[in-house]
Amino acid sequence: MTTKPVILWFRQDLRLHDNPALTRAAETGAPLLPVYVLDPGSRVRPKGAASLWWLDKSLRALDAALKDRGSRLILRQGESETELRRLIDETGADRLFMNRLWEPDAAARDADLAHALRAEGVEVKGWNGSNLCAPGAVLNGSGEPYKVFTPFSKALLGQWSAPPHTLGPRAIDTPAGVASDDLDDWGLHPRRPDWSTGFDWTPGEAGATAALSAFVAGPMADYADGRDHPGRPVTSRLSPHLHFGEIAPWRALEVARTAAAAGKAPPAQAKKFISEIVWREFSAHLLHAFPQIVDRAFRPQYDHMPWREDPKGLEAWRRGLTGYPIVDAGMRQLWTTGWMHNRVRMVVASFLIKHLLIDWREGEKWFWDCLVDADLASNVQNWQWVAGSGADASPYFRIFNPITQGRKFDEDGRYVRRWIPELSRVPDRWLHAPWEAPAEVLRDAGVRLGTTYPRPIVEHEPARKRALDALKAIDHERRDRED
Repeated sequence: MTTKPVILWFRQDLRLHDNPALTRAAETGAPLLPVYVLDPGSRVRPKGAASLWWLDKSLRALDAALKDRGSRLILRQGESETELRRLIDETGADRLFMNRLWEPDAAARDADLAHALRAEGVEVKGWNGSNLCAPGAVLNGSGEPYKVFTPFSKALLGQWSAPPHTLGPRAIDTPAGVASDDLDDWGLHPRRPDWSTGFDWTPGEAGATAALSAFVAGPMADYADGRDHPGRPVTSRLSPHLHFGEIAPWRALEVARTAAAAGKAPPAQAKKFISEIVWREFSAHLLHAFPQIVDRAFRPQYDHMPWREDPKGLEAWRRGLTGYPIVDAGMRQLWTTGWMHNRVRMVVASFLIKHLLIDWREGEKWFWDCLVDADLASNVQNWQWVAGSGADASPYFRIFNPITQGRKFDEDGRYVRRWIPELSRVPDRWLHAPWEAPAEVLRDAGVRLGTTYPRPIVEHEPARKRALDALKAIDHERRDRED
């Protein structure tokens, strides 16, 4: 009797190495049906435009890797359960293996799907393929989720050990004749216009492995300090690879540890990189425990913040035309490359929330559409961190001064000059506050404020006072409710 095939459902695990679901599926000895379902009508939040660009390239890379092993990637578009049922009917498959998704809506969708298929005799199994450990597995002494990062990090690293490194099967038997969509027909790559021409990335498992190797061999040696300076090539740029599961987070952590142990990288630098991997983990665990933080403040009083409706200010922020060079450079880097340096992400988020007093959800929504590394847990957690409304968040009264941030972390102006060429000839002394420069300096630099580069759309000190007054207002309101 012919063995019925196993469906291997790829989602945010677009790799063959260190893939638990693939390893378990191969162990069955049955033919495999690797499938990716594009589900635009899902109750799960649809991917943003930049993420779709990445998905297009990552799926092509995965398909090529599967073909090297005698298989191929089956593509289907439509509602996930409908398409999987159709594949089951077409092939007689009686098992569905997948790596689990932990985001609230995705987890609920998967649970409903598994319940329905199991009732019809289909075996459904899931594994953790995207986190160091399953969200909910790290709890404090009271059996509750951690709300503070440092004790969470100590607890996780204290109990965690890396799973064995797996390369995936050398050959994968996939039945011929199973219908598949043409990826070109999905239209994931932008056209008319193609706004992705500045995207300098290599999506896919090979690209992820190369990025990690290059980082460990060089930039990691100065990571702890250098990562705060956006003009220096010190960051790992692994975030989109991790989000799409092109490399396992435990693999990145182990490579960093091994490099430090072998003397190839300073231990303190590797430790800082590992801490950032664990921060990503902390975000996933928080979202799993507190799903309401997707659209509500973790600290409820911040849902009463008197946000302003400021369409012009929001548009200036999106386009990188606020008049503050470090802010504008970050927003232009985001639009051009689909990514933004971490330090600058904090500065631009603080500017939107506190200088303009615009709801953090507007910024989170824009980042979701523009970032190739848009990850729901990380995006929500980091925006709420800046807003002061999240768990273990920066206090709201911490308001980044975009002038001093620029002078401190882009001291030679390399970052601003790259992304704002109209200011390239302004001397370092005036670069981060060009409106303070003497008229002759601006003339010699070819800058006409309000024409070639905007004047600040808001003054720092009045905006800072307005933000602090808003904080006082919600504090008073909270006290009144508690009295």
